[in-house]
Amino acid sequence: MSSSVSDERRAQLEALITKLRPAVQADGGDLYLASVDTETGRVVVGLSGACSSCAISTTTVKLGVERILKAKLPWVTSVEGDIDTSIGFDESVRLGTGAYVPISIRKS
Repeated sequence: MSSSVSDERRAQLEALITKLRPAVQADGGDLYLASVDTETGRVVVGLSGACSSCAISTTTVKLGVERILKAKLPWVTSVEGDIDTSIGFDESVRLGTGAYVPISIRKS
């Protein structure tokens, strides 16, 4: 693969991740590109902040980020998550904004 194709793929990926970040940031976390192999299509995204302690972070990566990246960038073959553990659990929890409200307690 030429370096120009690889550079173009990386730029497309970074632009798409930039568009996805606000949704993750709304819950007190963040999303970043940890690594990419533009030849094999393997992408590793990082989750930080409140996402590093979230019970559904794997679901966010697989059913959210991976689904969108594969749909928009056909060369992407797999997406894995890399959790940032540089902050403690208590600090991570405090970063959350409480945007998620379980269906059973939502008001109609």
